[in-house]
Amino acid sequence: MAKKLSKWLHAVLILFTLIALAACSDGETSKEAENEEEGSSDEPITLTFFNADGGEEKTFDDPVAKKITEETGIKLEMDYPVGGNDEAIPLMIASGEYPDLIFAKGDIGKLIEAGGVIKLDDLIEEKGENLKAMYGDQLDRLRNSLDDPSIYTVGTYGVENAYWSTSGTFQIQLDVLRELGYPKIRTLEDFEAALTEYYEKYPEIDGQKNIPLALLGSDWRWLITVGDPAGFAAGFAGDGQWVVDEEAGEATYKFLRPELKEYFKWLNSMNAKGLLDPESFTHTYDTYISKLSSGRVLSIADQDWNFTDADKALVADGKEWRTYAPLPVTISEEYTSKSLKNYGFAGGWGIAISSTSEYQEEAFEFLDWMASEEAQILVNWGIEGEHYDIVDGKRVMQEEDRERMNSDADYSKETGVGYYVYPFPQWGNGAVDSSGQPITPNSEEQTIANFNSAEKEALKEYEMENWVDWFPQTEDLGISKHGQAFNYSIPAGSELQIIQQKADDLTEQRITQAILGDPANFDQAWDDMITELEAMNIEKANELMSQKVKDTMELWGTNE
Repeated sequence: MAKKLSKWLHAVLILFTLIALAACSDGETSKEAENEEEGSSDEPITLTFFNADGGEEKTFDDPVAKKITEETGIKLEMDYPVGGNDEAIPLMIASGEYPDLIFAKGDIGKLIEAGGVIKLDDLIEEKGENLKAMYGDQLDRLRNSLDDPSIYTVGTYGVENAYWSTSGTFQIQLDVLRELGYPKIRTLEDFEAALTEYYEKYPEIDGQKNIPLALLGSDWRWLITVGDPAGFAAGFAGDGQWVVDEEAGEATYKFLRPELKEYFKWLNSMNAKGLLDPESFTHTYDTYISKLSSGRVLSIADQDWNFTDADKALVADGKEWRTYAPLPVTISEEYTSKSLKNYGFAGGWGIAISSTSEYQEEAFEFLDWMASEEAQILVNWGIEGEHYDIVDGKRVMQEEDRERMNSDADYSKETGVGYYVYPFPQWGNGAVDSSGQPITPNSEEQTIANFNSAEKEALKEYEMENWVDWFPQTEDLGISKHGQAFNYSIPAGSELQIIQQKADDLTEQRITQAILGDPANFDQAWDDMITELEAMNIEKANELMSQKVKDTMELWGTNE
């Protein structure tokens, strides 16, 4: 009887469900209609947002996020590629299902080709007052190409840049500098000599063996800890896999350059001498950060944002002297570090609105609001009275927040302060608000104030106020007319994209093998790699990228 009754109740429930569905059969059951209903009761709209740059799982409920929702009526449901999976965008395209907002990085071209994102030109013209004010005469740098000069993305990089810090350089522990009497370290030879002397003197720390130099070449970070430092050491600007002569409008796949061979030959000798971490091409990111956090890695070649967690852990553990100083190191003194070069607003990558989103106008209005002065102050500084105060008419970070920013890896995630700057539209570190105050806490004054005690002592010994003082200065390096080549959108399946992908795969493998191999075999290994690059028609890629550089300067109006 009970079994029969259960079946009857089940049937009744199905009947009521069908009746309810029939009552809503006028088409108002869509997500859009539901959201309109939510909007009528002041419920926020939830926009799904995919960030190809990765991140940790996080809900949109920190203090800054709540304030954003309060001001815009928008909540974000954030999603990231699992385990750095680079197939996320192709999978979206294959399924035809897209989130509302997409930061695709270099895959934006695939989305454009697939019709997965919308053009923003009309929306910018009609209701993009904040975006137009932010980008000003740099708006053309958002355009896709000469053939398709439409705007599909906004955001990612600051429009007005200032250079009070550097990143991507060689970094050496402050204790090495102190113990050696604060030497001048300008070349790879100087760098190696300092590491060798210190390592011989102090082979261990806290019972663990010191590591003179550690890299992270086991995943995509090969590019930023192995490939990029080679170009920087050769005095080349930050164009990713390319060396660009913008006066001639020529681009060269950088691993063809003899200067890079010289750098990797040096790395090979460092490995042979036992000065390079033997796990540099096998350990995981977590292991790498753990090694840095222990204080036993004497030097690295890395972007600051990649090892910030380790830096904060060292400070929190009272190991300020185990944190790092950036160095203007090049192969020899005939080369000049371009670490402080001004690339202008790079355009290129940014956040797009999907063609399937039911909230395209709302998504655009949200992005436009993020470009407003109100939003820029909020995402950079946090909430007045909670994260910063107004002192003598100026914003000043609360002391606890300033300390946590420098020592707590979870500060930004927990508070939201700084968390929603990248890859959203941003004015940049060089911008000021309507009252003339810096739009970010990253002013030169704050940069210097944020140095830990060991940094301040070391800088005093070098008679400097800031680490950038010993780098070639921005005003002496000129402003890039082409932006940065790594940021260009290369059409998926194009000849350039195919050749470069093959070349990148090859060079990463062959260079790693050459670094770890017998020094007696290095020259032959390098020559063999060059032969393989030539066989895959790398010169054609050079021609195609050179045309891309010329087209970009023509699109931006900087080719004169």
